[in-house]
Amino acid sequence: MAFAGFSRDTAYTPVPNQLFGPLLAEIEDMAELKVTLRGIWLCHRQRGLPRMTPLAEFIRDRALLRGLGGPGVDAAAEVKKGLRLAVARGTFLQYRPQSAGAGEEFYLLNTDHDRRALEKMRGRRIPDAEADLVVGEDLNPDLSPRPNIFTLYEENIGMLSPMLAEELKDAEDAYPEEWLQEAFAISVRENKRSWRYISGILRRWAAEGRDNGKPGRHPQEDSRQRYLEEYQRRRGRLPWDNTGNRAGGQR
Repeated sequence: MAFAGFSRDTAYTPVPNQLFGPLLAEIEDMAELKVTLRGIWLCHRQRGLPRMTPLAEFIRDRALLRGLGGPGVDAAAEVKKGLRLAVARGTFLQYRPQSAGAGEEFYLLNTDHDRRALEKMRGRRIPDAEADLVVGEDLNPDLSPRPNIFTLYEENIGMLSPMLAEELKDAEDAYPEEWLQEAFAISVRENKRSWRYISGILRRWAAEGRDNGKPGRHPQEDSRQRYLEEYQRRRGRLPWDNTGNRAGGQR
């Protein structure tokens, strides 16, 4: 049966551009290709940070099982083979907590952020049950999963377009998570649900500082400067110039 086409309210998942270039040319195994594509989607659905997808979620995924199954074919084994090849190629990272049971493992997209998170989880001298919760410089045993910026946008603004996905990713890299959540909340409260309005709030906080009213924290100027310096170190540029325009062109 022919595919009916994408509907107007179709949601989009950001995919690294390298997958459509050299990686697409190199991947020859169909299991690896399907697991890689589905794995990117599964990772972006994870609400915690870092975004880790357990092996069990891969091998019970209906789309993968249907796509890799067939007469006399062990679909779960094909999924595991695809993951093994993806890890060997370097598109995914594998994490096995030392205290986990046999076969319990997690997969992460091989990004700068997730590589650093994985190094911290593997390097800290703490119980692995707590290691799974490491998302930054501090450990917080009470940390609950939080939505990523794409989830925030789709839940509060609307359908995410491919053109906007890269800009949202830049914002996620440039600003603290609490800024993003509060800026989205303000847009909802003020009934101004647009990325232009939200990004304006974030740029203003980056330029002028943000008073969160919470005592006992580092000065906001230091926090803001730290995030901007980290962004510039990774990207080689600042997200926006002093005029409010995005580096390299108009917003």
